[in-house]
Order: sequence, then structure tokens, then C-alpha cells
Amino acid sequence: MPESSNWTHLHAQLHRTLLQRQILPSNQGLLVAVSGGQDSLCTLKLLLDLQPKWGWNLAIAHCDHCWRSDSQSNANHVENLAKNFGISYYLQTASDIPKTEAAARKWRYQALTEVAIAHNYPYIVTGHTASDRAETLLYNLIRGSGADGLSALTWTRPLADLRLPILDFRLGDSGDNPNFQISADLRSHNLDQTPQSKIPNPKSKIYLVRPLLEITRSQTGQFCQEQKLPIWEDSTNQDLQYARNRIRSQLLPYLETHFNPKTQQALAQTAELLRADVEYLEIAASELLQRAISPTTDNPQLQIQLPVKLNRPILREAPLSLQRRAMRQVLLQILPCAPSFDSVEKLSSLIAAPNRSQTDPFPGGAIARVENPWIAIDI
Repeated sequence: MPESSNWTHLHAQLHRTLLQRQILPSNQGLLVAVSGGQDSLCTLKLLLDLQPKWGWNLAIAHCDHCWRSDSQSNANHVENLAKNFGISYYLQTASDIPKTEAAARKWRYQALTEVAIAHNYPYIVTGHTASDRAETLLYNLIRGSGADGLSALTWTRPLADLRLPILDFRLGDSGDNPNFQISADLRSHNLDQTPQSKIPNPKSKIYLVRPLLEITRSQTGQFCQEQKLPIWEDSTNQDLQYARNRIRSQLLPYLETHFNPKTQQALAQTAELLRADVEYLEIAASELLQRAISPTTDNPQLQIQLPVKLNRPILREAPLSLQRRAMRQVLLQILPCAPSFDSVEKLSSLIAAPNRSQTDPFPGGAIARVENPWIAIDI
């Protein structure tokens, strides 16, 4: 794309990032999640300006949690933006007001995925920034997360496998950890009655993409000011009852003042480094599990069902880090909820435990016991 008076440093940075990472292929449908805040508006405007080069089909999706008295006005504001930009707009309104941040996040990804399925947008784009990545790292660090949680905000991840029935999609990775199913209990604007008919390729997936992870919140704010974009100020962002807001308004400024003025960039860099380590360790743990599970398999996509038997001598040969990850991969498939640290440790301890040792029941009722040379897991 030739440079113009509207071509800024952020345009160049995002264009370069997309070329290097190949996270938003050309000539694809992109559903941009727009709250009306500075990060989502910056993302939208950058993608609109890059559209002639990449040939995307852009649309806006807005999720109304019904948390605030001005939420309908907020939705109208975003709809007017879509009209001014000449692109499609889809509104999702919560039928039951989410009670927590986690519940709101789960519902929001449900809603966005429903729209993407119905209107054939293989990519959902959000405005998460390096600042969000830094906040997530600190939030999860305080909660005692491992490397997976510290690197939770990834550049891209699959949201839904379209080979599954529409109401059986499961979202999430270890960082976002939704652990829920898409619900049909949504009031939608502009949703087709037969969403399956809009899906041309039953083997395709929907991907969540966060292209601004190298850009800070201060940069998106400056961009919106320079581009004269009408930011909708969300009053809940100032509510200190939410942990993330306290991290954003109190902890990060303190760290920047007293320790490192570029704390956000440094923490985002740490998350990026950890993500590469996590991806490698997950692959190595999966290979270990393939060798240890009975019967052994060469299929990297293990489908684990109870009862299951794990070879202890093979597991004992591996480093503790891989043992834990392999046990966590097992528990992720057999438990009804995400495994806790205690659950992973409980199963891992059987690798070296005496014969006939056993655990107390895991969530859902499964019990693991030592039957030399195996760990046997069954209900």
C-alpha cells in the first residue's frame, strides 16, 4: 500500500506484523469485535485502512452485556460507526446479565462465535494490546498460574471446530479457559435462522486473532486522538472492584514509576517468550503421552476416554515438567472442568508411588490407582 497522509507508524507496524506472522490471510472475512473503546476503534480503523491491500471483508460485532444504564446507547454508537464506515453490523445482547468478569468473557466469546458461524467469518479479531497482555500476566501470576497462564493472550487460537454440531462447540485454551458450551440463549440482531447453511467448508475453523499485541494502550489512545475517532468511555473501566482495573490503574503505574517505565512492554515480551516455551513443552508432553498411554498410538490428536492406562516406567524417564504436562493433558480430557494444580499433582504423584496407591475421586468421580506397571484411571 503506498504511503499517504493517513499512513502512520501503527499502520506500518501492523502491516509488518501481519506479513511476518500470517495471522490474518488476505481475502478473508474478518469479524471485528468493537466495544467502542479506544483499543477496538484503533483496531477497526487500522484494518479498514489496510483493507485495500489485503482484500478483507470486514464487519463489526458488538456485545451488550447489559451491565450499564448506557449500554443501549453504547450499542447505537457502535452501529452508527458501522454505518459511517459502510460495513455490516451485528449486535448480540445478553439475555441474562453476567455476574462476573469471567462469566462476561465466556458469554462474549459465545456471542461472537455465533455471529461468525452464521455469517461465515472465519476470523474474529479483538483489540487486545500489549497492555492487556501485561495485565493478564500480572493477574495470573498473583493467582499462582504456571507458564500457560502467564502467556495466556496468544496471537491466535481456534475458537470453534465447524465439524461439530453448532451447539457443541467448545471454546478456549489453557489461558482463557472458558470450559463451556455455546448457548442458543442469545438475542441477536441480523442473525440468519439457518446458520449452518452459511458454512461452505465443514472442515474449517473459526480463529480468534489479536493483531495488536505489540502495541500499547497509550499508543491506541494517541492513534484515536490523531484520527479523531469517537471513543465511547466505559465507566466500568474505572470501577476498582474489578481486579484487572486495580492492576491497570494502580499496580502498573506503580511499577512504571518505581521500577521500569516500560513495564508493560517488558511484561508483554515475557509473555511472548513464555508462549514459545509452552508450545514446545506441550508438544513434547503430547509425544510422551502417546508413548505412555495404552494402547500406544501415533495419532497426535489423542482422544482419551475412560478407562485409561498409563505406563509408569515410560513416564518416570521424563523430566517432572513433562510428567505434569502429560498428566494435565489427560485430565483435560477426562474431567468435566479444567484441572487444578492439586489435581495434576495428585495424578503425577502416582508415577513414583507404591503399588496399589490410589487417589481420592477427581471432579466427576474418576479415581486413579497404581496397578504395576500402570496407572489405571476409571470411574
